[in-house]
Amino acid sequence: MVKSMMGSNSLVYPILGFATCVVFLYLSFGDFLSVNYKTDPKLSFVERNGTNFVVDGKLFYVNGWNSYWFMDHAVHEYSRPRIREMLQAAAKMGLTVCRTWAFNDGDYNALQIAPGQFDERVFKALDYVIAESRQVGTRLLFSLVNNLQAYGGKTQYVKWAWDEGVGLSASNDSFFFDPSIRLYFKNYVKTILTRKNSITGVVYRDDPTIFGWELINEPRCITDASGDTLQDWIEEMSSFIKSIDRKHMLTIGLEGFYGPKSPKKDTINPEFWAADLGADFIRNSAPSTIDFASVHIYPDHWFKKKSLEGKLKFVAKWMRSHIEDGDKVLKKPVMFTEFGLSVLNKGFDPSQRDRFYKTVYDVIYESAKKKGAGGGSFAWQYFVEGMEDYNDDFGIVPWKRASTYDIITRHTCELAKTHGTIESQRGNVKQLCSR
Repeated sequence: MVKSMMGSNSLVYPILGFATCVVFLYLSFGDFLSVNYKTDPKLSFVERNGTNFVVDGKLFYVNGWNSYWFMDHAVHEYSRPRIREMLQAAAKMGLTVCRTWAFNDGDYNALQIAPGQFDERVFKALDYVIAESRQVGTRLLFSLVNNLQAYGGKTQYVKWAWDEGVGLSASNDSFFFDPSIRLYFKNYVKTILTRKNSITGVVYRDDPTIFGWELINEPRCITDASGDTLQDWIEEMSSFIKSIDRKHMLTIGLEGFYGPKSPKKDTINPEFWAADLGADFIRNSAPSTIDFASVHIYPDHWFKKKSLEGKLKFVAKWMRSHIEDGDKVLKKPVMFTEFGLSVLNKGFDPSQRDRFYKTVYDVIYESAKKKGAGGGSFAWQYFVEGMEDYNDDFGIVPWKRASTYDIITRHTCELAKTHGTIESQRGNVKQLCSR
């Protein structure tokens, strides 16, 4: 039999060729082929109604998290399964929105390798992140550039302009005022918003899997403490994004510091330096093109001598101040899009992180009970096992410590029960909260 098959080249070689092709496709695109993305859950756009988020007419408070690494890990087949693992684990905890990077400028696995030049391989990785998120019913808050140098950031944009001989200044803050760099960024944003997903076939600006867009992670413009330069950039870029995409909400990505003219700079800011970074929470968040305000919480980075008790007291005061601003001044939701406690603190114990998480969640719950502007929070940051090299001093695998897991999931159920939405939740949340 073997001999007769070997003698029939016309039969054997096509079979071998077909089999080889199937194996190659499975190894290369197994994650794509194993999921029917055409039958994924139906999602509606999250919208803003005054100081609240709503979905299908119902209030929507976010228990979210950060996994900045999604796109980077989706590039390679060996690391791609981590995205699905993280999303599925988060869904079991009732987490509803993940904040992650939709940028990588000129770095390893760069999405934008030069101004206006993109790596399609990496773009397909971002497509995969969206498709997988849609499959489990989780939404994404996409950040579009970094104020910091990690993954390129505004430093890379300035370098590109300088290398091409069109840059006005070598200062990183020229990102905000250089016309050439503004054009670079606009071209980037337009490419992202009008991208057609290679897996689902849905254009990004038409995809309700995307919760919203964030202009820039933690913007600072220290060369203009008045705040005028950053404000001008925010107004121009937010208007530009809204001219392309009216379906998604937009935020800035602020840390939440009050500027030099704010009466809260002396009573709420962590220390005097926070007013001199070129940003102002109220002024920056006020334009009508900004749908919700964003705030970060890092008490151990902002204070070096406070006790844990002092830090937790500050956190509650910091959050309540910004929620009050959302309710009474801005008239729009406020999201605490990063909060974390460092393991590098002297005498750190995981129980301290538990207390910190509970403090954050208690203030959000306090606002949610009153249908207030405290729209949700995002822990920085979550990983799965085997990713230690990508961790910083804040990241955790949330299900490894039972007490932490319990605090997170209790918050999920508190938010759902507050407005009687348990029955409308996904099956795993109903099961989780019925215990």
